[in-house]
Amino acid sequence: MTKTLIPVILAGGKGERFWPLSRGQRPKQLLCLDGSGKSLLQATAERLLTLAGGWDNLWVVTSALIADGVKEQLPNLPETNLLIEPQGKDTAPAVAWSSLEIKKRYGDDTIIGFFPADHWIGNVKLFQQTIKTAVVFASQEKAIVTLGITPNYPATGYGYIEQGKEKTTISQLPIYPVTRFTEKPDQSRAESFLKTGKYSWNSGMFIFELGVILNELKNYVPEMVNLLENQGKNAYNQLEKISIDYALMEKTKLAYVIPVDFGWDDLGDWNALERLLKEDKNNVTIGNIVEQDTQNSIIFNSNPEELIVTIGLEDVVIVRDKNVTLVVNKKCTQDIKKVLKLLQEKDNYIQYL
Repeated sequence: MTKTLIPVILAGGKGERFWPLSRGQRPKQLLCLDGSGKSLLQATAERLLTLAGGWDNLWVVTSALIADGVKEQLPNLPETNLLIEPQGKDTAPAVAWSSLEIKKRYGDDTIIGFFPADHWIGNVKLFQQTIKTAVVFASQEKAIVTLGITPNYPATGYGYIEQGKEKTTISQLPIYPVTRFTEKPDQSRAESFLKTGKYSWNSGMFIFELGVILNELKNYVPEMVNLLENQGKNAYNQLEKISIDYALMEKTKLAYVIPVDFGWDDLGDWNALERLLKEDKNNVTIGNIVEQDTQNSIIFNSNPEELIVTIGLEDVVIVRDKNVTLVVNKKCTQDIKKVLKLLQEKDNYIQYL
């Protein structure tokens, strides 16, 4: 019999590359970007609910800044299942703290999974089937299972997972030991990864038994675990800012990967809307927009009372939201974070963040 999964949604990110639509108290995970009418957080919770067996077994880790927004969007989530970090310290502390808290209620042999709140999944049914397979394997082998996204182009913006020789197959899904995790490669290295057929993109989704993950964390980041065990979230100001990849996944010998192809996008910046919504049109347009002689552009207008008109443009992103208008070449959307850093340094520009 398959164990019940306790899913934990990691909802503490800032989503800065979707500025100005994404702001301090309204980050990417609270936005609807795919036209579904649901925010990314709501869609994530919905596809995990069946696996969890209901709201009582679904947990969310988020920041104090957006906790009220999470409560508003997920009114059925028990308040005791919402863990509010006093400050962002990346994913390792979030995983460690929530694992310790969930252990108090469910025990060491509970299977839990961590899922980013801001990803898009195409085939939800296949996603759920894959998670069920991961739960079975994690329970049988005392393994840390991650999902690797089968790459369809040599991406330089993702981390990669190299797989070893196939360990087993469950429900027609092959499972491989992880040989190594590799950080974002340059173009030539990404192309070589793709040719081997042995690499997948790191999705940031993990499934494991509580006792297993806590033991491994104690092996590799003992100080973090000890502080959290003794002080709970009050330990955060003493914790190192570190991702779960650096803290554990790149070191553990218990990591396995299931390569998957259920339609996935981490919606890293505004260009992601083309992958989701372009279809056969020249441009992706959302809101009140008139376009003329405009090609390969993304135009987003959140105010129905305002009009954006474009003439003779190509390869640009235009976003109008509240008190900000952004115009950027599509090749430069990753630089939005640099602009935000500049704005943060100027007191008179705080109102735009």
